[in-house]
Amino acid sequence: MQKKLTILLIEDDQIEIMKFNRILTKIDSEHEIIEANNGEDALNILSNKEALPSLILLDLNMPKVNGIEFLKILKNGEALKYIPTVILTTSNNYKDMLECYKIGIAGYMVKPLKYEDYKNKLIKVLSYWSVNELISV
Repeated sequence: MQKKLTILLIEDDQIEIMKFNRILTKIDSEHEIIEANNGEDALNILSNKEALPSLILLDLNMPKVNGIEFLKILKNGEALKYIPTVILTTSNNYKDMLECYKIGIAGYMVKPLKYEDYKNKLIKVLSYWSVNELISV
């Protein structure tokens, strides 16, 4: 049985946010989405330890606190380091990918240009995490 997830989407591009939400609407997703426009906003959201997300979907290229800086802070936080974090980015830069895995991400997804390809990948990611046993601290 699939669980309803609380997903923190950290994305600065409004078109990408609209595309993400459109996909969730089309697949009748019941997941709760919390949006942050950059790593700084996300850290403010995560400061409420009583309402932590089940999953974080993180873009890398953002203003203020970028994705890699955010990950380093996240994975050093005692209550936050257990939240699975999947990179959702246009960057297929091997150095970025390697750095993210070193820090401790749960997955790295390059956003395809075609909407249908993106939708199919996103469905798989959400399906996978909604059947996982997740730690809540």
